[in-house]
Amino acid sequence: MKLAIVGGGSTYTPELIDGFARLHAMLPIDEVVLVDPDEERLALVGGMSQRMFAHAGHPGRVTMTHDLVAGVADADAVLIQLRVGGQDARHADETWPHEVGCIGQETTGPGGFAKALRTVPVVLRIAEAVREHARPDAWLVDFTNPVGIVTRALLEDGHRAVGLCNVAIGFQRRFAQLFDVEHDRVQLGHVGLNHLTWERSVLVDGRDELPNLLRDRLAEVAADVHLAPELVAQLGALPSYYLRYFYEHDEVLREQLDSPTRAEAVRAVEHELLELYADPSQRVKPAALESRGGAFYSEAAIELLAAMRDDAGRPRVVNLRNDGVLPFLPDDHVVEVPAVFRDGRFHAEPVEPLPDDVRGLVAAVTGYERLALDAAVHGGRDRVLRAMRAHPLVLQHDRAERLTDLLLASNAPFLEWA
Repeated sequence: MKLAIVGGGSTYTPELIDGFARLHAMLPIDEVVLVDPDEERLALVGGMSQRMFAHAGHPGRVTMTHDLVAGVADADAVLIQLRVGGQDARHADETWPHEVGCIGQETTGPGGFAKALRTVPVVLRIAEAVREHARPDAWLVDFTNPVGIVTRALLEDGHRAVGLCNVAIGFQRRFAQLFDVEHDRVQLGHVGLNHLTWERSVLVDGRDELPNLLRDRLAEVAADVHLAPELVAQLGALPSYYLRYFYEHDEVLREQLDSPTRAEAVRAVEHELLELYADPSQRVKPAALESRGGAFYSEAAIELLAAMRDDAGRPRVVNLRNDGVLPFLPDDHVVEVPAVFRDGRFHAEPVEPLPDDVRGLVAAVTGYERLALDAAVHGGRDRVLRAMRAHPLVLQHDRAERLTDLLLASNAPFLEWA
């Protein structure tokens, strides 16, 4: 198996490499190709990755290239993990919305919209190279945020693609810890859109333990997602921590105004990691990588790729076409739910009807996401304004006008049409 990682110069890549090395029996890989235009970072991350494979005794090899076509040629799967504009663009996404009283966040709200506008055109160009040069049956696995919008862009353009996020696997591992069981005994009733999801059941050996969890350990699990226990109890489900940007927007905004951005924190971690990767004696994943974010990403990717390779029947939480799973959404929208890989494609598990409040929020964000993708593909200030106004955290026209101007000013170097 040849796996290409586009964005392979990311400081997070050694987390993937560590997973590939530890779980080689689950996913035999002959070659991992790291593809990145930043040759300096690529050399540091690639060298570290090669040492990790060698230290673990992995029989495969790690190679590096800045040439996209060479990297994806004859690949069996291509994993995309990009950050167009780097941490500087992320810092901007996390600050300019504050001028209009909105949260700054890289995947949710106006900042997430900006990231979609920067990212979708780049990912579509990468995908075209994959279509032309990878194996005919190669899959694109998108880990690039905003995953739901990016995955839908790929599917609408006719690519064999699936979106992957680490939120669900993080919940699964946490629940396994709470119940003191192996993680493969836990299955989630995970539903929603990427970064807008709820856990509606937690099956341990087939028995739903969520009601007991919300009764006996409510304060603990609510604290895990930084939400009020009363809210979680009323919902009867455990929201993703990203729901805090909706349920406690004003409190989050106050916290953001008094704190450094996440981009600043990650930039400091990345500087430390690159120094470690430059050390030829460093051969195992450094502890500092734990603070980089993206917990269990490598295991989620490996489990998914292994399931696709063996046509395994166990459900995995992925981003895929709705196709009636949530009947109040268009079929071509992308939802995040458990699905099994069978007969060469993903099949979503059935989902019980959503309560009115959850359904309403999902529908509202879906409307924004569809307009956001239209703006990302076709450009134009009017499209940006319409999508901005549709976002549930914006809505007011004057606020949307100001946010649109701030977004376009901050992102002009990345928007070919601006």
